[in-house]
Amino acid sequence: MSRYVVRHQHDSEHCPAKDPKMGEMLLSHLSPANASKYGVRLEGEGVIDGQHTLYLILDAERESQVENFMQPFAQAGPIEVLAASPCEAVVERGGC
Repeated sequence: MSRYVVRHQHDSEHCPAKDPKMGEMLLSHLSPANASKYGVRLEGEGVIDGQHTLYLILDAERESQVENFMQPFAQAGPIEVLAASPCEAVVERGGC
């Protein structure tokens, strides 16, 4: 599997957390069981307080799986998918 870091940002007017139904839907979407339906494994997530920016660390065979998984977030704002590596892999290969 390959590692990806995903960045999603939206403006405050389109914050999904403001709408209880939308927030619940997105939490459900981010569940490990749902992610696995897309061939994605969620390794970590965090929202930068006050900046309406979500970061995810995901593992998947192909970037297209990550892009498909992230489609619900695209309704609120742009998504950036970045190929990444675990720190152990970077050390083993001798650098970033």
